[in-house]
Amino acid sequence: MLVRVPLHELCHGGFTWVSRGQWAYRCPVATVTTQQAPRKTPKTGKFSNSVIKKAVMAVSGIIMILYLIAHMIGNLHAFQGADDFNEYSHWIRRIGEPAVPEETVLWIIRLVLVVSVVAHFWAAISLWRQARRARPVPYVTKKRVQQSFASRTVRWGGLILALFIIWHILDLTLGAVNPAGSDATPYDRLIASFQNIPITAFYVVSMILLGLHLRHGIFAATQTLGQTNKRRERPVNVIAYVVSGVITVGFLLTPLSIAFGLID
Repeated sequence: MLVRVPLHELCHGGFTWVSRGQWAYRCPVATVTTQQAPRKTPKTGKFSNSVIKKAVMAVSGIIMILYLIAHMIGNLHAFQGADDFNEYSHWIRRIGEPAVPEETVLWIIRLVLVVSVVAHFWAAISLWRQARRARPVPYVTKKRVQQSFASRTVRWGGLILALFIIWHILDLTLGAVNPAGSDATPYDRLIASFQNIPITAFYVVSMILLGLHLRHGIFAATQTLGQTNKRRERPVNVIAYVVSGVITVGFLLTPLSIAFGLID
């Protein structure tokens, strides 16, 4: 920004010959100089760069996708019956034995997941607030930008998924809100939960939102990590649809099969 700074000088005027027999008194105009105002250096903290925040979102998202694939495969053991599903649930707790005590590996996985979820939400909220600060006054008229439904619903869909994760842990992991109680076997808790229509409906809606979130997130992650260009955009988009579709359908198979009596 340029600042005009007047120089307060005394006017040293004088008589000037204008024409024959005429003299005029003139005073020189005081000069005005401009100087460059000092620019404020933007505050840059360790995690203030939006590129770093997007990278955090991408990496934490990939970790959660890998977990979702493993979790989806585990849920499909319900089709093999109660004994196989309960055995699978106990095997998860015994991973790494006898090299490490029981549930050691399971707790490491849980801690990595918690860190990933917290980092993902922190980066998302931080980027949203950063965008709001960059444009504190909203536009009078908003231009309709071509966006997918997944990208338009990614924020509030993420909030609903956060509530679902809390409910899911209280329901099937801890059994605190499960109709069968906390003392029931994992298979019995699964059956009791998805025979309840409101719980199943909430689960189905959450999984559909998860699929939309994944579709948008996978494509955005490849852009952030520099794996997308004009030539790769179409195949990456196809991969995003396929992966999100497979995970969504895989998670819906078990609860819907229980709700319709295919698994009991």
